[in-house]
Amino acid sequence: MKRIFNFLLLQFLVLSYSLCQTTTDDKTGVANEHPAWIMQGNIYEVNVRQYTQEGTLNAFAKHLDRLKEMGVQTVWFMPINPISKVDRKGSLGSYYAVSDYTALNPEFGTIADFKQLVKTIHNKGMKVIIDWVPNHTGADHRWLTEQPDFFVKDSTGKAAMAVDWADTRQLNYKNPVMQDSMIAAMKYWVSNTDIDGFRCDVAWNVPATFWSKCIPQLKRMKSIFMLAEGDSAYLPESGFDAVYAWHMFKMMEKVAKGERPAVGLDSIVHESDSMYPANTIQMYFTSNHDENSWNHADFGTFPGPVHAPFAVFTQTTANSVPLIYGGQEEPVLRALKFFDKDPMHFGKLQRAPFYKTLLDLRKRNAALSADASFRKLSVGDDKAVYAFIREKGGKKVLVILNFSNRPQPITIKEKVLLGNAYNVFKGTKESISNKAWNISPWGYAVYEYKSD
Repeated sequence: MKRIFNFLLLQFLVLSYSLCQTTTDDKTGVANEHPAWIMQGNIYEVNVRQYTQEGTLNAFAKHLDRLKEMGVQTVWFMPINPISKVDRKGSLGSYYAVSDYTALNPEFGTIADFKQLVKTIHNKGMKVIIDWVPNHTGADHRWLTEQPDFFVKDSTGKAAMAVDWADTRQLNYKNPVMQDSMIAAMKYWVSNTDIDGFRCDVAWNVPATFWSKCIPQLKRMKSIFMLAEGDSAYLPESGFDAVYAWHMFKMMEKVAKGERPAVGLDSIVHESDSMYPANTIQMYFTSNHDENSWNHADFGTFPGPVHAPFAVFTQTTANSVPLIYGGQEEPVLRALKFFDKDPMHFGKLQRAPFYKTLLDLRKRNAALSADASFRKLSVGDDKAVYAFIREKGGKKVLVILNFSNRPQPITIKEKVLLGNAYNVFKGTKESISNKAWNISPWGYAVYEYKSD
């Protein structure tokens, strides 16, 4: 009997480890558990309304095979809930003005369509997370009449507007019944549609006490991934797996414009190391729906050849999960309308091979896992060239990036890096020597060292 018990205990421990990567932060004592599947994963954001001419879930589903081929692992859908009509912006309104947390936006199809889509995505070996809007509702959410005490009141006694968004109403997190109702709504999507997690909008304005209560309950249902829109330390301390790498993105903008040298990125690395619990994952990006619609980041901040080295950085740096905003692989080089129909068109897919190279590398090589080590290298002018090594489990990846508009001389001196390596983008084996060579303006080189 004892042997049987020990065997079952061992199997339980193995299963537990396979589901979650766990560490305890020395500063907070909080156990950080991440789904194992996200550690070498990636995120692809889908704007359903603009993704196809039809703007439906079923129309999007036709793109799944090419996305899987490109290496997409986790599909993030912008909010799929119905949109409020009161104070609606534009002709179709904002996804983030939700009128019902447990229904599907008829613009996209039916709940049956979504359930089938989740099954299809899972059958292809991919994951699904949905955008969740916990800070506020739309201006005609059913709770406004059914549960008026769920909302913060303005000076006239009416439900207050959230921030300066006229089409929204601010939820009252001092109300425990509202909190329980929010958690129940989130559980609905996990239990009824089998999604794998949430990207939580304006997570930075929802109190830590709520997240500390909510997230453990959700994680007991299945090994879900929780992504916070925000970069405050209290978010991972409250249970989120990942936060936005906003500070790094802002520094990337400055480097791209020539306002800061490449070495400026190190200041953000050091800031993050001191700011976050040890196992915090950050989502890195060159664009997302906010940047695209309001700041034109992908084509404004990183135009033409400037984009590539920054994209490589977001895909290979430490403590990261990389994001691709749907359309970047085409690339769609315009700001998409936010409140009206403005469909994208796919056909050229000029960046798809570039992203496939990076996504495949991340999937197969543990050196790019979110928890793999990171070490900076000096291989040239540190004001222009940014280089680093990622390592884990005997695997090693060397990344060299030229964040300048001039060719830069490169010299690799470390003996452990000399010898045979695989040039990931050229697809060739090379013998790395200590002889100087030039990297092109806005150039990039990624080398994979095969374990013996």
